[in-house]
Amino acid sequence: MDILPAELKQALTAGKPVTLIDVREELEFNTFNIGGINVPLGRLPSFLEDGDFDTDAEIVVICQRGLRSETARRQFVAAGYLNVKNLKGGLLSYNR
Repeated sequence: MDILPAELKQALTAGKPVTLIDVREELEFNTFNIGGINVPLGRLPSFLEDGDFDTDAEIVVICQRGLRSETARRQFVAAGYLNVKNLKGGLLSYNR
């Protein structure tokens, strides 16, 4: 399931409780980010094993173009998370 950039902006502006997980590499994240937690895709399996989030929490997974984040979204769903969305088009679309 995807979330459009405009929908995410609206949710963040409204102060909705959304957890952002940025699955880009640390250097990419440090160069530019919109907040959230940086968990590079390669470290996501161990992150999910820790189970730090409520499986009902609203989570939006982001990356540069939306490809890595879709892979991550599928991993979250496989781990039992129920409300995980991929930022459609990634940060490139978010910044337009």
